[in-house]
Amino acid sequence: RLDKPTMIHKGHVGAVMSIGWSPTGREFVTGGYDATLRIFNYRSGHARDLYYTKRMQRVFAVGISADSKYIVSGSDDTNIRLWRVNASENSGVKTPREENALEYRAALLKKHSHLPEVSKITKSGKRRGPKFVKKQTRIAQIQKESRGNKLENRIKHSKPGVVKHPNERDDAVAKEIG
Repeated sequence: RLDKPTMIHKGHVGAVMSIGWSPTGREFVTGGYDATLRIFNYRSGHARDLYYTKRMQRVFAVGISADSKYIVSGSDDTNIRLWRVNASENSGVKTPREENALEYRAALLKKHSHLPEVSKITKSGKRRGPKFVKKQTRIAQIQKESRGNKLENRIKHSKPGVVKHPNERDDAVAKEIG
């Protein structure tokens, strides 16, 4: 069924110019006109990570390596950049002791992920975006709240059943072709 999307992924404040799927098919990376790269899980509506540099301009091409460890991006400033998919992961050879410690930490996070304190810690590790993106996100949030308030007022002051709440997934498909 392609009449409505199963998930809408949000985060970019400009147009998405490129998308690259990981070989596993569980994650994808997007590059946008807002000069950021975002990594999404296919089941999550928000990016799990954000990459950018101050010098990077609009991103027009992205790709993920075959081993799912690196992201390649090409931007308007005529540079090709190589990023780690997991930025905190070391790229060197790990000793068995380091591997065991990392596995233990990951197991602890998975075991206690339902606790609010642990989820705050995992979310606090996210990198902040550039000021431009923060500002545009805030403006979009204000506009969305205004549209919601306007719709609530229209529903409140109309006859019952005349004005309905629109479904965001229904509005996402502009036109079906044959």
